[in-house]
Amino acid sequence: MLRALTSALRLPSPRRPLEARGCAANLAAANREIQVCALAGPDQGITEILMNRPSARNALGNVFVSELLEALAQLREDRQVRVLIFRSGVKGVFCAGADLKEREQMSEAEVGVFVQRLRGLMNEIAAFPAPTIAAMDGFALGGGLELALACDLRVAASSAVMGLTETTRGLLPGAGGTQRLPRCLGVALAKELIFTGRRLSGAQAQALGLVNHAVAQNEEGNAAYHRARALAQEILPQAPIAVRLGKVAIDRGTEVRGFWVGTWAPLKSVGRLGGGAFMANRWTAQLERPRELDSSNRL
Repeated sequence: MLRALTSALRLPSPRRPLEARGCAANLAAANREIQVCALAGPDQGITEILMNRPSARNALGNVFVSELLEALAQLREDRQVRVLIFRSGVKGVFCAGADLKEREQMSEAEVGVFVQRLRGLMNEIAAFPAPTIAAMDGFALGGGLELALACDLRVAASSAVMGLTETTRGLLPGAGGTQRLPRCLGVALAKELIFTGRRLSGAQAQALGLVNHAVAQNEEGNAAYHRARALAQEILPQAPIAVRLGKVAIDRGTEVRGFWVGTWAPLKSVGRLGGGAFMANRWTAQLERPRELDSSNRL
């Protein structure tokens, strides 16, 4: 717990600059499957991760995952990042999920290693210290929806299509979907969606609470991105440390069994770090959550 709070408060350590740190990407960066863009002017503090693998509909392949992990590792040390938006550079697609063609070429041992890397990637997204927003302007299936579920907030075009569809292929959501979907929608509804492999539109997803906002798609195919950017602009003026600590408290409170650990304990730690003002709040309720779902599920 204290480590998570320290991560939210720590100063950046020296690092090498990210490629395409600004929005005017060079040719080498333009050829990468993951591109990083830091906005300027009134949007300074908003950073975007652009997923750009059109040949495979942004499928989660080895290169894609490696580049995304690299970008996250560097961005998490950058205190200039106040909000991180995940968006697609491929029209009509957010992320098509795991690259099954690539997986067919792997041995059983290699598949196990790759699935572990996918879980690690989703955990890195979920643990990113600043708020994260998924801008879902198209298909988000399987691992693509798991990536969006790892984000703090989700915005979708009303025509976007999403679902944990692995059971339709004889597989199981292996990158956190069996844990994060129940936390988002409740156990019974999550089971229904996973058991049936059902696909939802953005409008249906909003009605269920799977996404925060659903917007009508525009001709350019980026309506969800524009709504996500507007949402990020609402977060920007707020006190950055308070926002980061709010994320820590909420995340820890939903992930552990004891409600006290997720509420009072973080604030007590903040007090030791100099945030005494946070100590004014008091919680007396002691709620118990069901035991955590087994995270050892495999594809």
